[in-house]
Amino acid sequence: PKEFVRARFLQFACILVGYSCYYLTRNSLTFAAPVMVATPGLGLDMTSIGVVTSIFPVAYGMSKFISGVVSTKVSARVMLGGGLLVTALVNLAFGCSSSLLAFSVLWAMNGIMQGFGAPSCAKILTWWFATKERGTYWGMWNIAHNVGGFTAPILAGTLARNYGWRWGLWGPGLIGLVVSLFLIAFVRETPKAAGFPPVEQAEDKKKKEEEAKTKAEAEAAKEKEGGKEKEELSMLENLTQNVLSNPRIWGLALCYFCVYVVRQGITSWSVFYLLDAKGVADAAVAAVRVAGLELGGLCGSLVAGKLSDWAIKTWPDAGATGMRLRVVMLYMVGILAALFAFWAVPGEIGWAQPAIVFMIGFFLYGPQMLIGLCGAEIVGPKSVGASEGFLGWIAYLGAANAGVPLALVVKSYGWDAFFAVLAAACALAMVLLSPLVNARSYVQRLEDKARLAAGA
Repeated sequence: PKEFVRARFLQFACILVGYSCYYLTRNSLTFAAPVMVATPGLGLDMTSIGVVTSIFPVAYGMSKFISGVVSTKVSARVMLGGGLLVTALVNLAFGCSSSLLAFSVLWAMNGIMQGFGAPSCAKILTWWFATKERGTYWGMWNIAHNVGGFTAPILAGTLARNYGWRWGLWGPGLIGLVVSLFLIAFVRETPKAAGFPPVEQAEDKKKKEEEAKTKAEAEAAKEKEGGKEKEELSMLENLTQNVLSNPRIWGLALCYFCVYVVRQGITSWSVFYLLDAKGVADAAVAAVRVAGLELGGLCGSLVAGKLSDWAIKTWPDAGATGMRLRVVMLYMVGILAALFAFWAVPGEIGWAQPAIVFMIGFFLYGPQMLIGLCGAEIVGPKSVGASEGFLGWIAYLGAANAGVPLALVVKSYGWDAFFAVLAAACALAMVLLSPLVNARSYVQRLEDKARLAAGA
């Protein structure tokens, strides 16, 4: 129905714009920081800024895990809009502060509130979009990372340079404030909350009429046997029984760890690599050469989502989650090839480095998006937030290991060892995924049970 299409478009627009604003308010300090260091009255240097920014990933990783668990009991509308509201207020308060202690406390608060965004968006995507199309829309939502990443230097950086560092925080904060109120007013967590039937029934109704009937019968039998108790699991029980006890989730989490080692390793150290090993003249030139990473990531996410949906439609009887993970493994091979090119191509070929970095971003962001999607599809809808929170926490442990540990690798053994570690992470990710290439989604497992119940 047209009303449903409009309602779903509104929900998608909410999570796309909303999560872009999360990224905007997350990255505002990065582009206001140089102006802060150059402001004599603050008395800050690069070490001081490092203290403030190093607090963020620790707070964010833990928050993403905890908020994912809490999201099973809290409305996605409240978490998504409320989280953005607080992080916007933190940006405004940061711009009004002047001490290192206040900066550190406020940025830790920002990290905590930032963790509310992704689990909420994952829940909305899972409820509003059917399995056969979810990869495409998840990939489209994933470009919010890139939209926010593009907007932050343009908005925060320009405001900070032209009007002072405080406006580098106030500008993103004011935008986040307005968008958060919009989210609170218009987000609806499920189609049912907006007056529509569940999407898996609304989509392709004729084709699945009989399966829906047998599924309903199986669900009714299940409820008699204690299904109601299962629906009323506490947050901790939901986490332990539906997420932490699932070996597939652990396989995805460890793979995510490896992907984030590579992602953070490239984003943190590629400029230094070009300066140190490829003879690039200065940091500005090196920054231009790696600027295509986000653009490549945007394209790679969209293609990965479309490709995984195509694979599921082409082989409908195969495990849907497994088909997406095969695309992830294909992308991991692409990352290995792009990393080899980044290491091997001479720095004198100036045009080649931006093209290679674009391809690294293309192949890197596809797995980042699809692993999160697979984590949502493997568990039931009520456990999506917990699953995404757990995966996000493990991912940021990987990101943390791409900081000081990789710096020590480069310092002790050189850049060849750096690329060897990244290649090993890619290879390990593929090994971890190989047992999951036939994994069936939660919806498919329900349908399998319904068929068995109907035939019994």
